[in-house]
Amino acid sequence: MDDSGRSRTVGGRDTFRERPTLKTIAYMTGLGITTVSRALKDAPDIGAETKERVRLIANQLGYQPNRAGVRLRTGKTNVIALVLSIDEELMGFTSQLVHGISEVLGGTQYHLVVTPHSFEKDPMVPVRYILDTGSADGVIISRIEPEDPRVRLMTERNLPFATHGRSDMDIVHPYHDYDNEAYVYQAVKKLVEKGRRRIALLAPLSRFSYYTHSRIGFERGLADFGATEVPMGRVTSETPLDEIRAHAERLMGSAGRPDGIISISGSATIAIVAGLEAAGRKLGDDVDLVSKQSAEFLNWIRPEIYTVNEDVRQAGRELAKALMARIDGVAPELLQSIAQPVWSKMAPKD
Repeated sequence: MDDSGRSRTVGGRDTFRERPTLKTIAYMTGLGITTVSRALKDAPDIGAETKERVRLIANQLGYQPNRAGVRLRTGKTNVIALVLSIDEELMGFTSQLVHGISEVLGGTQYHLVVTPHSFEKDPMVPVRYILDTGSADGVIISRIEPEDPRVRLMTERNLPFATHGRSDMDIVHPYHDYDNEAYVYQAVKKLVEKGRRRIALLAPLSRFSYYTHSRIGFERGLADFGATEVPMGRVTSETPLDEIRAHAERLMGSAGRPDGIISISGSATIAIVAGLEAAGRKLGDDVDLVSKQSAEFLNWIRPEIYTVNEDVRQAGRELAKALMARIDGVAPELLQSIAQPVWSKMAPKD
């Protein structure tokens, strides 16, 4: 312990009884508090050697800026809020999206805070909370609706945001989306090339924008390639997996069963496979299946599935970059991107 009452080196690192502050770093480096602050902000008038020394000490101490103080000085929180539905797909979606966002934010002043919610309840609640408390500088939302009230509210309140998916309204905003229309269209083409003519689509809930995109691609594909639809009834990609499995078993045991199925969800595809095999049907012989996936895993368990990859980690990167640019004042029409389908190299060879 030194004469200022601080506890000194423990296990090769300096530790302090209280949370380390700019004053702590200044004491350790022999620099002024203002110099330390400007070094951490990468000010151009501070030398590279000084910046490196300050950053090294700050990292060793575990220094984090006091968010309350930052907010008082700048009006900013340095927080990005990801409002994420707890109903998102099971197979890697959430972790990959967070990973992608974190990769971009890692070298910035921003911290990611994940705000979970359920669409079974009011999806406006977490957005209103962020707006009312001023707890984030920007927001990322997903599961976008064509007329999404969250988009309108954040626009009216001038809160920067980016959406994972596109709206269909009179508001231009940053987004990153996956081209589900192209995916389903290509999937119909693939199945017809395999000799399939009676095709079923496991689509999202009709409330979401990507349902419309999927249906457009499906109907266009049926018309262009001469196939017919086998309805999936009330079952969607949001239906509980055990119910999807039971429905697939009934469907594949019926006289009007499909010989081709397109799935919008990797986790739902597993339930479909379980159901069709319970009905005594063989994947690749009685029926072919095309599925979107957010991670390479379906072909590990069923090589017969034709898979198309959606890079959710890249989506996270694009959303984080778009949101930070919007916070900096970049026009929203310059912050829009759509990812194209990528067919898996692990898919069965034709």
